[in-house]
Amino acid sequence: MKTIITSSGNITTAVFDKRFGRAAWFCIYDEQTGEAEFIENVNLNASNGAGTKAAEKAIELNVKKIISGDFGPKAKELLDKFEIQMVILQDDNLTIENIIKKLKN
Repeated sequence: MKTIITSSGNITTAVFDKRFGRAAWFCIYDEQTGEAEFIENVNLNASNGAGTKAAEKAIELNVKKIISGDFGPKAKELLDKFEIQMVILQDDNLTIENIIKKLKN
């Protein structure tokens, strides 16, 4: 199963970014293989619709879970429609590595 974790950078030591549509990077973590890859969020500076575009990217990547801090109403509606689980974390001090370790347990 693939999970997106919103990230401030493109390495696992980067800090978790709580902004779904405005995160600079998405970490795509594959729970079956244990591999993590990073893709840049090209829509983070969009004047509007960044969350919806991020949700569309998640659907395109066939992700089943997204870990972030906040989902806008339009993004949430789209993710619900495609049955993508949304996990909300509010901790400002987590790294991507910390979150991946929690997923493994």
